[in-house]
Amino acid sequence: MGRRLAGVFQGRPRLQVGTLLAGPVGWLVVGYLGSLAVLLVAAFWSVDPLSGEVVRGFGLENFETLLDEPVYRTIVWRTVLIAALVTVTDAVLAFPIAFYMAKVASRRGKAILVVAVLLPLWSSYLVKVLAWRTMLSNDGIINWALEPFGLHGPGYGNVAVWLVMSYLWLPYMVLPIYAGLERIPNSLISASEDLGAGPFMTFRRVILPLAFPAVVAGSIFTFALTLGDYITPRLVSNNQFIGNVIFNNIVNNLPLASALALVPIVVMVAYLLVARKLGAFEHI
Repeated sequence: MGRRLAGVFQGRPRLQVGTLLAGPVGWLVVGYLGSLAVLLVAAFWSVDPLSGEVVRGFGLENFETLLDEPVYRTIVWRTVLIAALVTVTDAVLAFPIAFYMAKVASRRGKAILVVAVLLPLWSSYLVKVLAWRTMLSNDGIINWALEPFGLHGPGYGNVAVWLVMSYLWLPYMVLPIYAGLERIPNSLISASEDLGAGPFMTFRRVILPLAFPAVVAGSIFTFALTLGDYITPRLVSNNQFIGNVIFNNIVNNLPLASALALVPIVVMVAYLLVARKLGAFEHI
């Protein structure tokens, strides 16, 4: 039986690859794309106002609600704005760290820095958020450190969400940029300096264009993770974000939650199309 089976695959590389990928691709189609299809269909359903039961029919009421109600527009704008701020903040913080790791640090120092960047990922997400919640409280360490200067911490709110998420997703920005900078030959940087370009010109004309795809790759993680997060806003803010509204409506209004869940997907698709238009994926 084994020899017959081996004979079937011998000399047929496409069949071999197809068989190896059948399981993962099947799980992707059924588990991921299938769930997205159900989500899309459920977004067109409605809830009976009297019985509260889901009516499985086609309608655009949920999307009209999202467009007409100012509260939902505010929530979407707040979430997208915080996601953009987190992405920009992490990119600004991650680039010098990644550049030092890739081009300046010794081999041993590079290994230590990689472990230091990965170390926060080894701890629980919830523990890190709760630690920040404690630090941001009125009697937390941030207010204790600022009190001698007559200052006060941000407390709970949008600024707290921005700070916590910037901390949480920073490793997801550092590692792609580090990998992108590692692929840039040192000879290109030396050639730019030999031609008379200063550090800023070398960064703007040589390093940044070559590392831009890596920055986009990291921003996909930070932007998407911020869009869908609902635990951090729930713990360090009283404001509503997309994830919170989806979570709160799953039981009472599944169709509306499904329609709102499509918003981050649409935003990410638009973001990826813009990034592709800018040529971010040409050198990946």
